[in-house]
Amino acid sequence: MTKEQDTPVFDRIVSLAKRRGFVYQGSEIYGGLGGTWDYGPMGVRLKNNIKNLWWKKFVDDRMDMYGVDAAIIMNPRVWKAVGHVDGFTDPLCECLKCKRRFRTDHLGERAESKKCPECGGELGESRQFNMMFETHVGAVRDSSSIAYLRPETAQGIFVNFKNVVDSFHPKLPFGIAQIGKAFRNEITPRDFLFRTREFEQMEIEYFIRENEWEQYFEVWRKDMREWTKSIGLAQKNIHELEVEGADRAHYSKRTIDFEYSFPFGRKELYGLAYRTDFDLRSHSEASSVDLSYQDVESGERFVPHVIEPSFGLDRTVLAVLLEGYTEDTLGDEIRRYLKLPSYLAPVSVAVFPLLRNKSELVTRAHALHEILRKKNFVTAFDDNGNIGKRYRRQDEIGTPLCITVDFTTLEDDTVTVRDRDSGEQERVKQDELGMYIEERISRV
Repeated sequence: MTKEQDTPVFDRIVSLAKRRGFVYQGSEIYGGLGGTWDYGPMGVRLKNNIKNLWWKKFVDDRMDMYGVDAAIIMNPRVWKAVGHVDGFTDPLCECLKCKRRFRTDHLGERAESKKCPECGGELGESRQFNMMFETHVGAVRDSSSIAYLRPETAQGIFVNFKNVVDSFHPKLPFGIAQIGKAFRNEITPRDFLFRTREFEQMEIEYFIRENEWEQYFEVWRKDMREWTKSIGLAQKNIHELEVEGADRAHYSKRTIDFEYSFPFGRKELYGLAYRTDFDLRSHSEASSVDLSYQDVESGERFVPHVIEPSFGLDRTVLAVLLEGYTEDTLGDEIRRYLKLPSYLAPVSVAVFPLLRNKSELVTRAHALHEILRKKNFVTAFDDNGNIGKRYRRQDEIGTPLCITVDFTTLEDDTVTVRDRDSGEQERVKQDELGMYIEERISRV
């Protein structure tokens, strides 16, 4: 058994993510910064493919959805109104010996024994720690200039509810969607992309009448389940957890967590919550602005209730990488590759010349690469090393198809197309390549 085979699968995936340009440690040349990660060229493409697919499914393909992109820094009264200033906290305890800090609720039995999991020293008393990042707006740093980096994207939607209604006069039910960054000063960030201090959310607030909440809660539950299928997550790895009252957020009347079977345990991937009318009422009272909705036909005026489907983008990237990571034997060698859905893969098709020192092959391959690029395929050109090594590189980033321009191409205008999953090859006429690729780089 090789040294790499001795390495846990999760560590192999983290290694692949760095090696192939998916995810790098934030500020790595300075020793990093805990809970921060940078997306490399392949990671940005994968993340954008997921975002674009989500936006198409939940916004562009619907008649009842409106998109916004709210500011990250908001008036601090926003967070005061919904209880974040006073209550957005986690329990914190500190080791009196090594000074490491831990979330009390993550320590399990060690919290009762008051023993530090790192050095065995004594843990201090638990206290509440506000996770919002505080900053200042303006030239003077005093209590009046305090602001916060948003800890969630939802409030940017709620404070724009009236704007959307006034601009577009939508009929209930309707939703407002947003993709954006959020920030939480996590006490113990961990598990790669799973728990970080800076992350991205894909979130919807779906506005309804109170008596219809159960109906639409079920609709969104099914839609979220379908979404997990569309990004290639095996349904055996998806688990719905009904969150009990004591564990629900204070604004929620019902919450379901969609958990994923990560290597480090079943953990929350997405959340679905019935937030009642808590947010709109809270902002209406705090701002003295009427955030009610008037039905044009009946004239009835009321504050809508809300169903909130919330999707963590970084956790989605992690789940997709974990789900796609595959090891098999190809040509008597162990192969490690990403078996990603073709429409999520960072590169759709790679083009190679058989030999880099044959100018006629290189010229022909460059020309083909340019043709495919202009057809809006996401392409890569690679002439470094032998064909086997090029295949392995493309396999590791999940490229579904590799095209090789060889000497036969010069004779009959056919190329060799190699399939990522099976490793099988076939010859295809160059003028038929566009249709061939379209059929295999399918959309959901």
